[in-house]
Amino acid sequence: MDREILQKLERNRRETTQWFEHLHRHPELSMREENTAQFLASLLRGWGYRVETGIGKYGLVASLKSGGSSRSLGLRADFDALPIQEINELPYQSTHAGVSHLCGHDGHSAMLLAAGKYLAETRNFDGTVRLIFQPGEETMEGGPAMIRDGLFERFPVDAVFGMHNMPGLEAGKLYFADGEVMAAVDNWEIELSGKGSHGSMPELGIDPIVAGSSLVMALQSIVARNVAPSHSAVVTVGAFRAGTAGNAVAHAATLRLSIRTKTTADRELVLERIRTLTRHQAESYGCTSRISEGVPGAVLVNRPEETRKAYEIAKEAFGAEQVVYPGPTYMGSEDFAFMLQQKPGTYCFIGNGDTPMVHHPEYVFNREILTKGAAYWVALTEGYLHGSGL
Repeated sequence: MDREILQKLERNRRETTQWFEHLHRHPELSMREENTAQFLASLLRGWGYRVETGIGKYGLVASLKSGGSSRSLGLRADFDALPIQEINELPYQSTHAGVSHLCGHDGHSAMLLAAGKYLAETRNFDGTVRLIFQPGEETMEGGPAMIRDGLFERFPVDAVFGMHNMPGLEAGKLYFADGEVMAAVDNWEIELSGKGSHGSMPELGIDPIVAGSSLVMALQSIVARNVAPSHSAVVTVGAFRAGTAGNAVAHAATLRLSIRTKTTADRELVLERIRTLTRHQAESYGCTSRISEGVPGAVLVNRPEETRKAYEIAKEAFGAEQVVYPGPTYMGSEDFAFMLQQKPGTYCFIGNGDTPMVHHPEYVFNREILTKGAAYWVALTEGYLHGSGL
């Protein structure tokens, strides 16, 4: 293993930072990332990659072959932004009001770009590396969309790997864990329909706000009384919208839920309890209900063999003090889970240091970790696509 990878990438830090800052200045929402995809594709083609675009709408795959091996490896980064206004004063801050990269996907893409350029210049691997740039992670749409478009049939890989920055973990360290590492997320919307009325005559109406308030409280009983205490689950009502005036009984109310579970059995249990409670709570207040269930969730499960392999490669490249195994797991969610349902692989975390959490308006991706993340991708490619692939 070339122990000078990080030092070589450091010499290109300025260029990598420029890519990152460009992406940060020009964020695009999930499944609307047309300009971002064009920017990425243009760079990759210039380095000699065979680039296919329009996979899952704006997804792209850049392929590069070296040597005669039939082995292949997928490296995935996401590139969509969030509908949140950042409140940081940065010299490279978002130029789009209300849209910003507050999850670090700009950093993820910049790291994979830096690795991609390095690999194109050195070609110190035997096989095919495929750089997978994915849209729509925040809405859980992009991964499934690329898979439906034949991602792994058109671009075969033996294994696929992903990485995410994580605030609160030591900057630049890499963290690996086996098994269920991130939760399935189901983003549901519940609409309760009642009957509007003047606020002075509530007896003439059917109040969906009262029904919704009762439902919010009832939903909190699911994790407390239906899920085993040794398991992990979350039912969050993040939005409750109803009415426009204080002197009127609203006609309808909408609840938006984020539901997170770590096992298939718990997911089925929690979702069925939500359906049951919604139906009965609505009926008990004279309302009707409708649930929009959205994209089905998936638990992110790391394969032990690939996790151990990635850990050993990272340890050899950076030293034992720079890698942690087993690392932490989270109730956050990732649509890379859908790719891991199709192919063996693993998803690791790179520490972002002491910063606000992702999705916070003051979150800042730590630019100091850009070359470390890129070096991991290079080391993983050279280690995995080297002879027997370790």
